[in-house]
Amino acid sequence: MLIRFLQNNREASVAAIILILFVLLGLVDTSYLSFDTVVSIYNNSLILVVIAIGSTLVMATRGLDVSIGSIMGLSAAIAGILMNGGYGIGLSVAVALFVGLLCGLFNGFMVAVLRVPAIVATLGTLGLFRGLVHLSTGGSWIEGLPEGFKGLSHAVFLGLSPFAWIVLILLIGTHCWLRYTAFGRSLFAVGDNREGARLLGIRVRSVQLTAYAINGILAAFAGIIFAAQIGFIPNTAGNAMEMRAIASSVLGGVSLLGGTGTVVGAGLGAYFMTSIDSVLVMLRLDAFWNDMIAGAILLLVLVADGKIREAMGASLRYHKYRKFLEPESSSSSAKTPEIKELSEVRK
Repeated sequence: MLIRFLQNNREASVAAIILILFVLLGLVDTSYLSFDTVVSIYNNSLILVVIAIGSTLVMATRGLDVSIGSIMGLSAAIAGILMNGGYGIGLSVAVALFVGLLCGLFNGFMVAVLRVPAIVATLGTLGLFRGLVHLSTGGSWIEGLPEGFKGLSHAVFLGLSPFAWIVLILLIGTHCWLRYTAFGRSLFAVGDNREGARLLGIRVRSVQLTAYAINGILAAFAGIIFAAQIGFIPNTAGNAMEMRAIASSVLGGVSLLGGTGTVVGAGLGAYFMTSIDSVLVMLRLDAFWNDMIAGAILLLVLVADGKIREAMGASLRYHKYRKFLEPESSSSSAKTPEIKELSEVRK
């Protein structure tokens, strides 16, 4: 029962882990257990939540995009250059989102049309987009961003910034879109059984292109939030964010094999990963521990997920052949090798 619950209710599992973490930290420092702490961690998790949503869309189609950190950095750099060049905030943000769209479409074209393996294609574009960041900035940091732009990251209501409210609406809207629309369901159908989805009339290539395109836009949006929050844009913006995004999605129940997962789970995974950062601050550990912990969590979740799937498969096989296994008085010599194996599973 516990295994089945963990498999079918990953969001609840992650929420429970987050709650346990809060309680443990609260025992160390009672001031940690407050509404302000919850809001602060959420505000700090905005970037990771946004790119985790995008990663979920791509992973649902059995794809993978490891270039999202570079797209994030490139889009932020473009927005910063335009704003410092005298263009308005709105136009600069729109152009940055368009750049993210183009990057996502290029990734989708490589994967869906040219049929390059996703990991190979996006590893190549990771370096390509990162090179464009250095070319566009000349290797320098972008500073002096408009105060009006930086103000979008300041709290306005209930301790949340305008960006925080936008991300919350985005999370809820994307969840409803994936769950209650035909196109949302087609994303998971493509990831679950590509040939089967094609036979059902789903335009597989279009679905894949759309997933990568939206992922690019969301990566660009994450870059914009990043620039507003810290007030400048380093040429290393977005480095290693892809691993944290994938770890957040997998932790939240999104399968690397496609076909399963929710953006709510990915968002909770991102929140948990960000809460780990607060633990490092409390323990006064260096920031470079973040990547190591993210990698360790990713490995742990992948191994645990694989074991849960194996246990679920064994349980399903047992129930399927249960009538052959009972009563015990039946001759064991008449059992097939498969049934003998299932007998061991039951024991």
